[in-house]
Amino acid sequence: MITNLSNLDEIKHGIDTAVEMVQHAQPLNYDPTIPIYADDFIDESGYDASLAGMSNAEKLDYFNQSVSGMETEHLKLSGIFASGTNIVCHINTRSEHIQYFSTTDAQVSIVLAHAKLKWEVIAEQSAHRKSDLNTVTPHRDLSWLIERYQNDPSQQIPIGTYDIVFGAAAISSLLSVMNWIGFSGGSMKRSSSFIAENKVGHKVFSDKFTLIDDPTRLETFPFKKDLMGIERQPFLIFENGVLKSFIWSQDDADEFGAQPTGHTVSHNSLVLGGGDHEVSTIEALAKMPRERDVLYIPFLHYLNIVNPSKGVITASSRFGTLLLKKDGSIVVPFNVRVTQSLLDIFGDKVAWLSKATIAHNTSSSYGSRNPTALVVPAFMQVNDLDISHSNTSY
Repeated sequence: MITNLSNLDEIKHGIDTAVEMVQHAQPLNYDPTIPIYADDFIDESGYDASLAGMSNAEKLDYFNQSVSGMETEHLKLSGIFASGTNIVCHINTRSEHIQYFSTTDAQVSIVLAHAKLKWEVIAEQSAHRKSDLNTVTPHRDLSWLIERYQNDPSQQIPIGTYDIVFGAAAISSLLSVMNWIGFSGGSMKRSSSFIAENKVGHKVFSDKFTLIDDPTRLETFPFKKDLMGIERQPFLIFENGVLKSFIWSQDDADEFGAQPTGHTVSHNSLVLGGGDHEVSTIEALAKMPRERDVLYIPFLHYLNIVNPSKGVITASSRFGTLLLKKDGSIVVPFNVRVTQSLLDIFGDKVAWLSKATIAHNTSSSYGSRNPTALVVPAFMQVNDLDISHSNTSY
């Protein structure tokens, strides 16, 4: 239930309702573990008073500086600046001790949309402290993209095979799906993962792929202890493409007789290691020499799972997609659809990852707030991926 902490009568009523519901619950075939907290644990390392107290006037000024000189009669600004303080407290009747976590977060999306031509460009930022925010980066990227969309030709591109560079937002979306159908021990045991149990210790992805769940990275709004009170340390999931371990929440571990790994949390703190390519901006990416045309997809929209046991996902492009021609010219393609297995996207088709990494905010605005971010390379090129559909217009 969602209520006010001071409304004790409503809280007590909620507990009474839960008690009444228990008699209708189906029996489990395992005994769930209920934590006993041995001592109090208070973590405020992710809290920044300056971000928590940021005013609406400051947020409006941020927007105005980020799009300064760009708005026109047809080019309209929209977006969202969501920020605040997040407090999570764990307590139960088995002890008098608590776990307490306090963080601040900001999730910013700035959209400039052409009212007549119906194209849009977007810039995003994530922050766990006020000093993370800057207006130079979104202004630089938006102004460059607008110039491309206004001056370079737009067209429907043929379906077929492309070398694709994914941006940080797209990479984050793909890894977020892998949370559910990849390295979760419970999903693997329920046959809803595309990675089998016997793959531990074996190469699954590209040797350029190293993925860690790292609760020391404050950019990810981490939990340094999980709901069960297990202290969380950096946890290696993939190293150079080799699966090192599945992650196990306590409940999945109880059901399948496994050892919990400190992952009874509302979100992981995933960090995908960077590569060796010295490219950190869209403009620099466009200026890189290339032997073939390269399709740049910064965002994936309406991403969904086609076949979890095969790791097949489908998603469409929308904001800021570009076709970088081998002759140095640029085409603005209409939306395209990618339907592909994660085994291919993160497999041996990976050509390179950028050295620069970005904290990308993937928080959802639905339900109770659960600030979530992943640290990923700014860019990742994957060769020979299929485009299954190409729109005829924006």
